Amino acid sequence: MELFFLLLLIVIMAGALGSGFPVAFALPGAAIITITLAAVSGHYFAGDADAYFHSGGPQQWLTAGVTNLRGVYWEVERDTLIAIPLFIFMGIMLQRSKIAEDLLVTMARLFGPVPGGLGISVVFVGALLAATTGIVGATVVAMGLISLPAMLRNGYSQPLATGTIAASGTLGQIIPPSIVLIILADQLASATDQASTMRKALHKEATGELSMPSVFDVTSTSAGEMFLGAFVPGIVLVLIYMAFILIFAILRPKLAPAVPYEGVRDGRFWAEVALTLIPPLALIFLVLGSIIAGIATVNQAGAIGAAGALIMAGYRLPDQDTPGLFIPALIGAVALGLIAFALSAYDMNIKGVISSGGDMTGIWIGALATILLVIALIWSGARVLRIENTMHEVMIETAKTTSLVFIILLGAAMLTAAFRAFGGEELVREFLNSLPGGFWSQFVIVMAVIFVLGFFLDFIEIAVVVVPIVAPILLADPQANITAVWLGVMIGLNIQTSFLTPPFGFALFYLRGVAPPEVKTTSIYKGVIAFIGLQLAALAIVGYTPSLVNYLPNRVSLLSETAPPPRNPKLQLCLEDYVWDKLQTGEEGLRATIAQAQALDLEVLPRSLAGDLGDAFDDASTAIDQMDEIVAADAAVNAAAPAFRPLLSEVRGIQKQVRDRRSHADELLQRARYMNSEAEAERRAELEAEAAVLQGEADEIEATIPAEWAETYATFNALTKAEQQARNTYRRAADGSVEPVNEVLAVLADNAAFAALEDQLRGLEEIILNGDTDTAEAALQEVGSAVNAVAGASAIASPLSSARRDIRRDRRDDAMEEWREAMAEYEEQASWRAPAAEALVPGLTAYLDGIAETIGARQQPSLSRDQALFLASCNAHHRDLSLNF
Repeated sequence: MELFFLLLLIVIMAGALGSGFPVAFALPGAAIITITLAAVSGHYFAGDADAYFHSGGPQQWLTAGVTNLRGVYWEVERDTLIAIPLFIFMGIMLQRSKIAEDLLVTMARLFGPVPGGLGISVVFVGALLAATTGIVGATVVAMGLISLPAMLRNGYSQPLATGTIAASGTLGQIIPPSIVLIILADQLASATDQASTMRKALHKEATGELSMPSVFDVTSTSAGEMFLGAFVPGIVLVLIYMAFILIFAILRPKLAPAVPYEGVRDGRFWAEVALTLIPPLALIFLVLGSIIAGIATVNQAGAIGAAGALIMAGYRLPDQDTPGLFIPALIGAVALGLIAFALSAYDMNIKGVISSGGDMTGIWIGALATILLVIALIWSGARVLRIENTMHEVMIETAKTTSLVFIILLGAAMLTAAFRAFGGEELVREFLNSLPGGFWSQFVIVMAVIFVLGFFLDFIEIAVVVVPIVAPILLADPQANITAVWLGVMIGLNIQTSFLTPPFGFALFYLRGVAPPEVKTTSIYKGVIAFIGLQLAALAIVGYTPSLVNYLPNRVSLLSETAPPPRNPKLQLCLEDYVWDKLQTGEEGLRATIAQAQALDLEVLPRSLAGDLGDAFDDASTAIDQMDEIVAADAAVNAAAPAFRPLLSEVRGIQKQVRDRRSHADELLQRARYMNSEAEAERRAELEAEAAVLQGEADEIEATIPAEWAETYATFNALTKAEQQARNTYRRAADGSVEPVNEVLAVLADNAAFAALEDQLRGLEEIILNGDTDTAEAALQEVGSAVNAVAGASAIASPLSSARRDIRRDRRDDAMEEWREAMAEYEEQASWRAPAAEALVPGLTAYLDGIAETIGARQQPSLSRDQALFLASCNAHHRDLSLNF
């Protein structure tokens, strides 16, 4: 019956959507109706309202959607969706400012003489509008009204012209900033948590270990990372479109002819080009550049975009002869320039500057710039409000669109809850996991389903209904070990086709509404076929080359001020690859550096410190030798993997079937335990019998595990453990080659502070002998704290602490003895500290500098630029982890 109600849920939802019922109400309505019917049917036919639910009852699942939505979006930390109304406002305001018209006319003049130039200009403008407005309907309508007549008038074929306009108008779904990417990032953040739990459970079941190494965990994503990840694939898609049009124009010049510009390309022409291109390009740079540079979050970038759109509308909407037309924009530009100057030239931390009595010039410049920027925004806003009440209309449209998005999110949360209530999520998981071919067969099926759903559903419905169900399954699979940002971009590229695929491709409807009567609907459909193929080609390119998505987020993250330290577990494999790569050309120089350090005269140090330094230099040589062990162990694992992997997949598949049956049997027995009445005796017996059958099936399936599995697994497991042991040995040696040296340098760096302790220590003698108890105890505590603050002086602080206890017990003779012990320790350290600093600091510093890029990398406070770039590239590729599960 659970399957019946699951099908009923899908039928009701599909019927409501097909009838034109609003999506925002069709999704929760289908969930509420189906859950209610299941509860009523269970009550009347099985005597239990919970009978036809996979788990729980109707009350739980009716409230689950709202509860989940509140749990996700009402948290203070989850503020991603705040960016949605900001970017919607930005897009609508720019659309009302007729930026598209200016761009299309200007680009047509620039690219017209090139074969297929009009088509290329449409793609170029579509990309710019995607990075500014991102509103598909507005973009397609604007380009359809302006470009389509011009393209047809100049001899372009109807299919090429309409296909180019429709496809270019959808670029806003993948080129950031994009509402789709924000929604996907939010959905994937939740999916990552589920995937992490699933992968940990899988690791525990496969290995028997209670905890999974963090390096195997699933990595989450954010809207900012999604923007960065989609940037390069978006550019790739634009270039594919342009290349297709150019090649088509060269092969079929009559269907995409060049259009010579009849005007004069004088200074006025280029001034108009600059005035048209520079503002939107500057806005793109401010919005995306601030995110890429790590200056602003996505929400802050959305505010920047909204403010920029308002200022651009302030000079674009009025008549060109309006007095002071560009003054607000110029004031805003000056304000931004002053802010950038102040940030680069002064300390802008107000609290820090005031507390330290520093230079307030930067603060005053920043305050002046802020006032100017506010003036520019108010001035521009007043203009926009006065001209045809544009501000009011834009705000209303923003509120409507934002409300629609959030209502759909709520409805999708309720629909997803109902889907899970009837076991739909487990059904999907079992289906995908049962497919031959592992992860990639699952991924292809999911992409195909999303592609087909794009024929009927909008991108928001797909993102909020399908992604929460399938994303955790795909992210949890250790075979491909994909990143959430890559999966999000792949889904985003796939969803983009939903605007072009008949029968409900929205871009087709928008274009049909503004196309001239002579343009047939069949021509529009024919035109988009090629571009759908190009989108699928881009999907294949990005799928085959994950570094196109992963590299830029990795690069920005690893080069930022908040980059993870070199000891981060997720960086170690690539960091060791980096060290090995450096050793291929620099091992001789590295060993020479170690030899010079070993030649230092350590006799000036106490025996313990000298021994630690000697061990550190030995560890450095060990770390270099251990890299060869790592490479050899890794080669052994890679050599055995091809023969082991098929057997591993077969056995893990068998074990999964066994787990599923035993788990289902346990659930049935658990339900049977609560059926204690006589009326439920028959049903209890049925459940127990069904559980026994499942246990029997599990035993039979378990018996099919190949006899050689235990021995083969033990052999391969020994190889992987040997590799991990080699890596752990290297890491201990690498750390040991640096830590003692840093400790000695820290001790010697505090020599001045150490020398300053002498007067305080000697002054304690009189206080201990003649001072009152409270005074002596306070003095000892104060001096002891000062001693503890000096590196390497803890041996002096210990007797001072004992002396303080003796004073408290009124044993002054004992306290004096402890003080003499402290002074003896002080004088001993004073005898070697200065000579050691003079003899050893230059050599130890040179040693650390010499190993910092290789075996000493793990102990550095941050990654060097070369290391960060190497690790960004290395981690941009997906690493198969299935052999560890």
